[in-house]
Amino acid sequence: MTVDTEAKQDLIRRRARENQADPERAKILWSRHGIIELVNEGWSRELLEEGLQNSEVIEDYPALHRPLPDCLVLGWLATGEPFHAVIAIDEVKDRLFVVTVYKPSPEEWEDDWQTRKE
Repeated sequence: MTVDTEAKQDLIRRRARENQADPERAKILWSRHGIIELVNEGWSRELLEEGLQNSEVIEDYPALHRPLPDCLVLGWLATGEPFHAVIAIDEVKDRLFVVTVYKPSPEEWEDDWQTRKE
C-alpha cells in the first residue's frame, strides 16, 4: 500500500467515525446509484457507514479522468458480510462521496474479497 493509499484509508475511516457522530451526517454523501444499490442489497446507510470505519482500500484509482480521487474499499457489515464500496474523496469540502456499494461475488473475487480473479 502506498502512502497515498494509506492516507485515503485513514481519511475514509476517520470521516466515517465523524459522520456517525454528526447529527446532520454531512461527512458522507451518497450518489443516486449508491442509494439504489444499497436498497437492492437490503442494507442501510448506517450499517454501511459503520462498516467504513474499519474498511481497507484494496484498489486505488488514478485521478487522471475522474473529478475526485477515488478508490475501492473492502468493509465488513456488523452481520459479518463483506461489502465493496467505491469512495470518492472531496478534500476541498472535507467529505466522502459513496459512488456505489455492492456485495462482492465469489465468481469475480478470491476468498479474501481483496483480489480479483484472473
